[in-house]
Order: sequence, then C-alpha cells, then structure tokens
Amino acid sequence: MRSAPTHAAVPARAGPSYVSKTDMVAALIRELIITGELAAGEQLRQRDLAERFHVSQTPVREAMRRLESEGLILGDTHRGFTVVEPDGGRVEENFQIRAALESLGASLAARKIDATGIGRLQDLNASMLALADDDPRYAELNREFHFTVYQYAHSPLLLSLMRLLWASLHGGPRVARTHAESASQHNAILDALRAGDAEAAAARTYQHIMGAEHVTGP
Repeated sequence: MRSAPTHAAVPARAGPSYVSKTDMVAALIRELIITGELAAGEQLRQRDLAERFHVSQTPVREAMRRLESEGLILGDTHRGFTVVEPDGGRVEENFQIRAALESLGASLAARKIDATGIGRLQDLNASMLALADDDPRYAELNREFHFTVYQYAHSPLLLSLMRLLWASLHGGPRVARTHAESASQHNAILDALRAGDAEAAAARTYQHIMGAEHVTGP
C-alpha cells in the first residue's frame, strides 16, 4: 500500500493580530492628531510622512483616505490633505457622544478595576493637581487618566471608539476649569470605582464631561 503523500507545513495565515502598513500608518497619524502634534488646518505631505514612518507613499495615501472617511482629515484637489478644522457645533456633539461612551466605560470599569488600577488613577490625579493650570503636561496626564478607565472596561471596541473620538477633538478635549476642579471630580469618579458602584461611576463621569465649558481653540 502506498503511503499518503506528505506535504510541507504551510505557515498559518496571519490572524486578527496582523497589522498592515496602511493600518499602522493610519494609527500613527491618528495618534499625532490626538496629541495635537498635527494641528488643525495643518497640511499633510505624503512624501514627508512616508519618510517619517519608513514606508512607501502607497500605504500613506491609503491611510489618508481612511482618515478622510473618519472625518479627521480633508482632501482637496489643490491643497492635498489637511487636518480638519474644529467646528463648534460638531465639537459639542462629540462631547455628548464622549460623555455617553465614557459613562458606559466607567460603569464597566467599576465592575472590573483592581487595586493596581485604582492606585494608578490616584497617582495620575495627584500629578495633575500638582501642576500649574497652564502647564502643558496636564493634557497628557489627563488623557492617561481617562484612557486608564477605558482600559479597565476591558472592551477593545470601546477603547477603539474612544481613540477615534479623542482624535476628532484635535489634541484631546479642552475645557475651561481649574486643575483643582478637575481633580475633585476625578476623585468623585475614583470613589465610585473603588466602591464598585457602576451607576455612580457612570453618573459622575457624565457630569464631569458635560459640566464644563468646552474650548474648541488651542
């Protein structure tokens, strides 16, 4: 009897963890918009970005088309691609969406967060409180505080949506209140998370986001 033919092992196809060059470039540009390194109205040059990310211009062009469909950048026949200028009405709507989604995230996190997460949030809040109101480091610490809450919701979809939403706010949300006021509201959210009170965590988060005057400019 002839034995069954043997075949060389075929490498498994890349699973969901595979990231294409277009995915990578889109994520990098999105992050630059989130942090404000790419400012509203700034022109994006494909060649410069390709050199910056060490890729060809093709994935850069595809990434820009994707970000255009997300509303983060705008394509123009003459100017090429530029970061979208903030619109007052749309920014207000985005804050409302953010309040709804982040309230959900806080509710989920209240059921899952551990002592390490609570400690991290306390440290971040203390660091923010120690800064002067005009210290530029505050924005990044604030972003880390909120994204730590999102991460403890253990929802990849929510985390992805919040990254897109913060990107649409061009450098992250900016509000007209003191660091002391924000820290006090963060502490109220922390108390609810520490107690595992999902309803209170959601309500206090919503009040924190919607209870401030939103600033659309730099």
